[in-house]
Amino acid sequence: MLESPSSSVAFGYDVLDRMEAAVAKVRERLIRAVEALNAAKVPYAVVGGNAVAAWVSRIDPGKARNTVDVDILVRREDLDAVRAALESVGFVYSFTYGIHLFVDGPNGRASEGIHLLFAGEKVKERDAVSAPDIDPVELEEHWQVIPIESLVSMKLIAHRDKDRTHLRDLIEVGLIDATWPARFPTPLNERLQALLDDPEG
Repeated sequence: MLESPSSSVAFGYDVLDRMEAAVAKVRERLIRAVEALNAAKVPYAVVGGNAVAAWVSRIDPGKARNTVDVDILVRREDLDAVRAALESVGFVYSFTYGIHLFVDGPNGRASEGIHLLFAGEKVKERDAVSAPDIDPVELEEHWQVIPIESLVSMKLIAHRDKDRTHLRDLIEVGLIDATWPARFPTPLNERLQALLDDPEG
């Protein structure tokens, strides 16, 4: 059956330009943030979607998934040093709905900012397990990425739709296999086993 004109939408190539620009902006924010933290010698590790993409790209760059924000794991006692470092390169600190974040300039959006998570603390009170420490970290060129086992643990703790999608990406490229559930406590092991048993579920 042919699609009627009213049910289709024409897109110009400018859409591709906007998509590319959005990805480039996330990359630029990530680089600016970690270079500031490196210069200040503040311990940190990149987590979240950028960390997943870094690990996935080591196996299959074509399967690395883009993300709109930057998540960084730090120690709470370093918050003042983190704030000073990030503000020095143009980020603006905000504490919104219990989340410590840095938006990109006075008009920056929280959804596109730098989100902080704290090592050894629960991200949400209902979380079954606390976030891991940031040591040791894997060095990805000039920025520090959380070790994959700690990354998987954080994704299993959060267990949102996007976290399960990230875990599926790691499974698909072979970075997680049937031996992995035994590495985690309940209920994290059960969540991972469910994904391994039915990745599409």
